[in-house]
Amino acid sequence: MESALIVSCTNKDTAFFTAMLKAASIRHITVLQSSGETRMRLLDHDFDLVIINSPLQDESGESLARLIVSKGVSQVILVVKSEHFDVISAACESDGVLTLSKPVDQNLFWSVLTLAKSMQNRIKNIHAENERLKLKMEDIRVVDRAKWVLVSHLNLSEQEAHRVIEKQAMNKRTTKRVIAEEILKTYGN
Repeated sequence: MESALIVSCTNKDTAFFTAMLKAASIRHITVLQSSGETRMRLLDHDFDLVIINSPLQDESGESLARLIVSKGVSQVILVVKSEHFDVISAACESDGVLTLSKPVDQNLFWSVLTLAKSMQNRIKNIHAENERLKLKMEDIRVVDRAKWVLVSHLNLSEQEAHRVIEKQAMNKRTTKRVIAEEILKTYGN
């Protein structure tokens, strides 16, 4: 984790969370005090971790935590008063929000922070794999379109068209997608 956002309206808690994040080698720490300014900041910036110390100036923090988690990028730790912990934890658990009860124990917070870092790494890997698969699917679509252009313009079979694309890719030492894009440009598709 490289970046974290602390949303808290108390200086004492902000200082505690900042110290813990610095100890965890998180370099970029931003501090905001309200849900409104947090929502605005999240429009143009992503954070690896968001810690919400509820209640906030303008809401409890639960809906903000759920919103952030729904975006799928950030890990969220929601810190709530002990009398609300069971209800809020149960409500947020299925969304993937990590919930802690006040007063926050330093060792427990460290454990939750370690868990959040682990989950963040896993989510980043899944997103990277997802992007790789999307790119691969797009490559397949482009090559398939080029094959059908060769089939229709040169009266080749699908297998022959596929071999033509593969052979050109090997001869030119490039990818099948590059050859397919050239074919599509050549035949105006």
